[in-house]
Amino acid sequence: MGALVSLSSPRLGGKNVSMTEAPKTPAPFVVAWRDGFKINVPQVDREHMHLFELVKALELASIEATVDELLDYVVTHFTHEQKLMEDSRYPGFADHLKLHEAFAATVADFLGSGEAWSEERVQELRRFLNKWLIGHIMTHDLRFGNWYREHHGDAPPEVVVAPKKKVGWFDRLLGRG
Repeated sequence: MGALVSLSSPRLGGKNVSMTEAPKTPAPFVVAWRDGFKINVPQVDREHMHLFELVKALELASIEATVDELLDYVVTHFTHEQKLMEDSRYPGFADHLKLHEAFAATVADFLGSGEAWSEERVQELRRFLNKWLIGHIMTHDLRFGNWYREHHGDAPPEVVVAPKKKVGWFDRLLGRG
């Protein structure tokens, strides 16, 4: 419901006139990729950039398709990043894996709530994803990028993981695919 506003109108002899103001819709919460988010591992940086684009594309009109694409890409990205860490013997790999699993569980809970999509819910998802991405990249992924260069020199080679059989996003998020 809109807010009630009382105005004094000279055209109405100075009488107060009440009207209902239309509710204000919050501006979409959008964070664009910035070079400051780079961890200087080219493949990971490209994948992070694409994740920001997918989060930015979240809109009520196409939410189901965009969420499906986003979730599939998150699984692809996590798979690549985790393989880089494992192959390089990154000492923080086990802890990093737990962060990815916690993220997947949080998103699965949010999406599995059964709540209908609304503009507010889309914005809530976008805010969560942007905040998580930025915090995760600027802390944990950056730590990996710095460690990798310190211990292995140049950025790692591109990782290609053979696609598995097609399973639902929920199964993939929970590692059952």
